[in-house]
Amino acid sequence: MARKPSDRPAAAKPAAVPAPQAEPRPKACSILPDTTLGDDVALVAENMEQILNSPSYCLAQEDRSLLERPEMRGVRMLLELGKPELAFQADSITSTVIVFGGTQIVDRPAAERRLSEARRAIARGAQPPDAKLTRELQRSERMLSYSRYYDAAREFARLVSIDNQCDDKRDYVVITGGGPGIMEAANRGAFDVGCKSIGLNIKLPAEQQPNPFITPELCFQFKYFAMRKFHFILRAAAVVLFPGGFGTLDEMFETLTLRQTHRMQPVPIILFGRDYWSKVIDFQFLADSGVIQDAHLDLFTYAETPEETWQQILDFHAAQPAAPA
Repeated sequence: MARKPSDRPAAAKPAAVPAPQAEPRPKACSILPDTTLGDDVALVAENMEQILNSPSYCLAQEDRSLLERPEMRGVRMLLELGKPELAFQADSITSTVIVFGGTQIVDRPAAERRLSEARRAIARGAQPPDAKLTRELQRSERMLSYSRYYDAAREFARLVSIDNQCDDKRDYVVITGGGPGIMEAANRGAFDVGCKSIGLNIKLPAEQQPNPFITPELCFQFKYFAMRKFHFILRAAAVVLFPGGFGTLDEMFETLTLRQTHRMQPVPIILFGRDYWSKVIDFQFLADSGVIQDAHLDLFTYAETPEETWQQILDFHAAQPAAPA
């Protein structure tokens, strides 16, 4: 059968020939100096001064603008790891006792002043007093009753310190967050008997000053909560939690989680003041609900006095197997 014209194969089109590329012209500087700059003594001297004053010529560890860059976060964290560690080694600190607790729990004289101010504010204001002033009065009365925890933390730290800082090697050194309240009380207890204590302060938007009872060479300021928590845990031989708020709860659950998951050394975790803690957290309900194991209730104990707290720590470590020689 004869092919139709449409059945014939189409003729191949000739390949397109690329247009020749123009040779690139050398780029000329639009502005050339009128003289040879390297021969200008004054200009060379000025450039040398700029070199010496340039941030790029500064030693890296002295370049603050460099260290504060976001890309240098890892370097800053490494510095926060190393700086306290060197100080603890220099002071032969082998173990610590952490004292956590609220910043608002103050000694009795300060609590009484706060209560007096609340009462005067109500007396000066309209009658009946507004809800805000009434609330402040109620809170001030409660904080006065909680001043007993300040006294207990101070006495506890005194007991711990006088027993363990007589030798060259320092065990059970009190360590706190370095701020006011319960932290101040614990540092103050060590200070009372001429012993060293540690404060790990943190840089916050509302500046938190360290309390005045910390050993000066053992007071540190941190930018990163993570590195601060690392130093709390690293040498911990015990964790004592006095009543407190969000920060104390965070520290408590952090420690309980690390012990629950076996990511830190065995330590006694002691909640000071069963009445307070049983109202804040129903641990038994957590176990009854199945979200924690019954055995997890044994990760912590309660104590009511400084003496009982210290004895629990001693008993815990006496029961631990001896380290291999």
